[in-house]
Amino acid sequence: MESIWLLVQILMINLVLSGDNAVVIALASKNLPPKQRKLAVWWGALGAVVLRCILTFMAVILLKIPFVQAAGGALLFWIAFKLLADDKDDIRVDQSASIWKAVRSILAADFIMSLDNVLALAGVADGDLALIAIGIAISIPIVVFGSNLIVGLLHRFPVLVYLGAGILGYTAGEMLLQDSRMGFLLSSIIPELHHLVPTLLTALVIIAGGYRKLSLRRS
Repeated sequence: MESIWLLVQILMINLVLSGDNAVVIALASKNLPPKQRKLAVWWGALGAVVLRCILTFMAVILLKIPFVQAAGGALLFWIAFKLLADDKDDIRVDQSASIWKAVRSILAADFIMSLDNVLALAGVADGDLALIAIGIAISIPIVVFGSNLIVGLLHRFPVLVYLGAGILGYTAGEMLLQDSRMGFLLSSIIPELHHLVPTLLTALVIIAGGYRKLSLRRS
């Protein structure tokens, strides 16, 4: 059951964080004929799976270094806050006129925008490379072929974005506790409350991010 829950978390994180990737894929293959568009999407999806697996495996190794996992947790918390605050970087992609240009655009954009996914997956899976590979292999094709559906769902049901941000906040807290040095410091400073850090960060990111989102809409 624990493995199933972790897989669900990985899928949810990928779906919520891949809205931009879905838009990029649509833009990159927009001007191609239907047959070439399908080929570009297939090759782009395959390349994205391989790229995401490599980056995530590298992150799993790096996160074993003291304080690196804690830094990754802090960065993931910021990413979760930005997700709710709608403060995303504007990534522009050429509307390519050939299959390989489209594939290159898809892979370049996926590399640029994969930091949040990679950190989240590495934190949630806690070194379980099989779960990471399965989660990525399942979720990226869903994102690629259901790009318009995903973007529509995220706009239609904002609660999915809050749920995803909450999972990221919780994962950030777990990464802080799992870091060999930071986990020890937290348990020494707040011995009776350190286990509540993931829950506290979950609440904080939803409240702070939600408040920022409302403030931006009113301004």
